[in-house]
Amino acid sequence: MYKLNGRKKRHMRVRKHLSGTPGKPRLAVFRSGKHIYAQVIDDTIGKTLVFASDLKLKKLGVKKDQGFEVGKILAAEAVKKGITTVVFDRGGFLYHGRVERLAAGAREGGLKF
Repeated sequence: MYKLNGRKKRHMRVRKHLSGTPGKPRLAVFRSGKHIYAQVIDDTIGKTLVFASDLKLKKLGVKKDQGFEVGKILAAEAVKKGITTVVFDRGGFLYHGRVERLAAGAREGGLKF
């Protein structure tokens, strides 16, 4: 319970200063115990432009590798839609492990942040 509240506090503190625009949308990450989800959001209209998760991936064994693949898939879809630069929103999670690997996969896929 306390860990969740701490994450939400961190997320709200970061979100005060960061939002997605049409020119530079927000790449939001959510990490659960089993899965990782990422979406590119334009906050001015409140619309998700691109979404990716590890739900449809074959399990690669290590969760970090799944995060990397989700980042690559998300970047490929975003580049198809003409999105090349984003603002990274780690969602209050530490920039470590799966979140860090997702960011690395997105960078390798062609996104800049």
